[in-house]
Formats: sequence, structure tokens, C-alpha cells
Amino acid sequence: MKFSAVSPYNAASLPKLPEEISIYDSTLRDGEQMPGVHFTPEQKISIATKLADIGVHQIEAGFPAVSDEELRTVKKIAKLGLDSEIICLARTLQADIDAAADCDVDMVLLFIATSDIHLNYKLKMTREEALERVTKSLDYAHALGLKASLSTEDSTRSDLGFLKEVYKASEESHAVRLGITDTVGCAGPSAISYLVRKIKEGTKTPISAHLHNDFGLATANSIAALSSGAEAIATTVGGIGERAGNVPLEQFVMTLKHLYKRDLEIKTEELSELSRMVFSYADLEVPLNQPWIGSNAFTHESGIHVAAVLNCPMTYECVDPEDVGNKRRLVFGKHSGTSLVKNRLSERSISADQDQICDIVRKIKKAGEDHGRVSDQEFWGIVRDTLHIKIDMPEEQERGKSP
Repeated sequence: MKFSAVSPYNAASLPKLPEEISIYDSTLRDGEQMPGVHFTPEQKISIATKLADIGVHQIEAGFPAVSDEELRTVKKIAKLGLDSEIICLARTLQADIDAAADCDVDMVLLFIATSDIHLNYKLKMTREEALERVTKSLDYAHALGLKASLSTEDSTRSDLGFLKEVYKASEESHAVRLGITDTVGCAGPSAISYLVRKIKEGTKTPISAHLHNDFGLATANSIAALSSGAEAIATTVGGIGERAGNVPLEQFVMTLKHLYKRDLEIKTEELSELSRMVFSYADLEVPLNQPWIGSNAFTHESGIHVAAVLNCPMTYECVDPEDVGNKRRLVFGKHSGTSLVKNRLSERSISADQDQICDIVRKIKKAGEDHGRVSDQEFWGIVRDTLHIKIDMPEEQERGKSP
């Protein structure tokens, strides 16, 4: 019998997505803006190389105007000859654009805030001054031989009429892409969809979306943006970034691949390895329940679940863990039943009658109630003491770490 990995109702409501969808990953720039995170130049080169190896289309290598070291690092990444396009961030300032030109990147992502709150309280400029800055900056970038896009910061809190003016002027100044930014993550899917449609009506230039996760809607918003005509989405590995972070690369790729049947030709089986690298460099722990890459993403404790998974993993998994480079884990705790005990005993050819198995399960449940997850070492200790046999004990693993 053939089983579907995901709900059959997805197919009934699949939106029309663009023919070409691009990822521009911002782990090295927005990801590093997560408070407390700093990547060394060597770590940035390793991450960029891995992103390119798995098939990410564009890599936002950094913000050259931040420091001399940042500029040198972006320049080194641009010279690696990676298959991915290398882009960098720049304000609409000549010094920033000069720094980008010095890096010899494939594209510079120019940005300027367009909401009244940002114009009044951050930039201290009028709408007219901001509009003039946009056109002059694009002209200057092109004069230096740069390919340039223009993103509006805080787009989702900007006046729609003014946004359209900015994008029209950017298109007339030959911006190669127009970026919509949900800077404080305050828009929902319907708002993102509406905004993208309205901007799309007045331009033929490709549209990108940079979306933050303050309401936990970044991935949903990325699909809404695509379904309304956006063609490029900004991501970060694990969703790291300012405040609540960004669209997680692995969630975006897997959502498109499995729920929307759009394979972006990303090597998904390497996503967990990439995530472990980035989180290690950032001195962060991958959250246990992080979708796809967390160690609990394919971990089962409940006896009912474990019994079903032993017969058919698809009962409680919609994707094979190997598809993202993760592992299935069947663990013991207060919810455990007899199926996993029998399975583990069978693996070592250890015999036990039903009463002994039930006794083992009772002790596991008691240990689980006392301190949560029961390790393999503790389980085999229970088996040894219950069956009065000698057992080679496994080495204890640190809680939350992948085996």
C-alpha cells in the first residue's frame, strides 16, 4: 500500500508560484546581527563555501561598510569562485557603495527606510529627500559598474503610495530587483500577499522579500510573498538574526519541496550538517524542537507512537529524517510502552517474559517521572538489574546532543 507523506489536501490548494525562485541567504550578515553572535573571517568563508555546496543561489556575504575586517572578508568570499552569486549590503551612501565596489561582488543590495517612523526618527529626512537618495545611489552604483537592487526598509509600515514612488523611481534607475522588507515582522500572510500584489502591479522588475519572525510567521509569509509574485526570499540558517530572527533556510526549502512540490535543487540531506556548523560557530545550541534540524524533530517517546513507528515510520513522520541529514531516535521516558523494550532486547538477543518486560516498563516510567528522558545507559541498567544478567553498558551521551 502506498502512503502519502503529507496531507492530500495540499494538492487541492497549491498556489501558483513563480517559474524561478531564488534564495539569497543572509546568515553571514543578518544572522550575525543576532546579539552576541560573531563569526570569524575563517568561519564566514567556511559557511559561504557550505552554502554554495548545497546549492544556495545567492549569498549575502556581509555589510562591507561595517568595518575594515568585514570588507576584507566579503572581498575574500567574492574571490572564492563559488557557484553561488555573492551579494553584499549597502546603505544609499557613496562610502557604502564604494566599499561594495571594492569587494567586487556580483550585486550590491542597496537599502533605505521608507516608513514615516524611520524617516522621522532615524534618518531625519523627508520622503522627497529619501527618494532623491535612491535615484542618486543607484546611478552612482551603476557608474561604478555594479549591478544593484533596491530594498525598502520597514516596507510593511510604509505608505503604499510612497512605496510605489520609490519602486518606480528605482526601476527607472535600472535596479535589477526591488526588495520588500518586513523589518519588525509585524505583517501576516494576507498583508504580505496584498503588498506584493500591489507592488507587482506597477513594475516588471523582479521582487524579493526579506521577512522577520517576530510573530512566528516568517516562513508562512515567505510562501505568501511567492504566491503573490515575489521571486526571491531572504533566509538564514536556523532562522538566526535580529530579535526573533528570519525565515529559516531549512524550513523554507522543505516547505516548498514537500508541501508545494517545488524542488529548488538544494541538497537537503546536508541541512542538518550546515545548521550544526553555523550554530557551533555562533556558540548556540540548536533548539531541541527546531523543525527538521533539532534532535527532537524525529524523536519519539510515547509508547503508542513508538509502536506505530516501528511498524511504519510514516505514521508519525511526514518526511524521512535522512532527507535533511537528521536521525530517527526512539527514546525512553514516562510515556514508554512495551514495544520499544521488546525491540531493544531483540536487538541484543536478550530473552524476557511478559512479566519481566512489564516490570522493566514500570521502572522506566518511574525514572521518567523522576527526571524526564531515560538514557540508554539507564535503560540497560534497569534491564540488567531486572533480569539479573551481565550487560555491556553503552557510553552516556550528553542530553540534547545528536548521537
